[in-house]
Amino acid sequence: MSKYESDFIANLIYYRELRGYTQSVLAGLCDRTKGNIGVIESGKSAPSFEMILKIADALEIHPADLFLRNASQSREEVRKFFDEELSPKMKEMVEKRFPEAEKTYD
Repeated sequence: MSKYESDFIANLIYYRELRGYTQSVLAGLCDRTKGNIGVIESGKSAPSFEMILKIADALEIHPADLFLRNASQSREEVRKFFDEELSPKMKEMVEKRFPEAEKTYD
């Protein structure tokens, strides 16, 4: 499986779950069966161009978003940056600006 295929699958699952859709719901929005979505997400079948457009439309995203990168990985990188670097700096700034609030901040 190529990087583009694995990114497509990861993005499809990511955006589907982001919308709160099950495979059945997405399939219904695309006029397909749950099995059709399942085989695409498992990498056992490649979607047609028409199906890619239907999926993107159902997920309310641009079709290119399904291919550009692994969106879930990017989200994890942002979360890691926030947790490890930004959050401690923000806490430090608040403690310097409002020293009396230090005891109630945590």
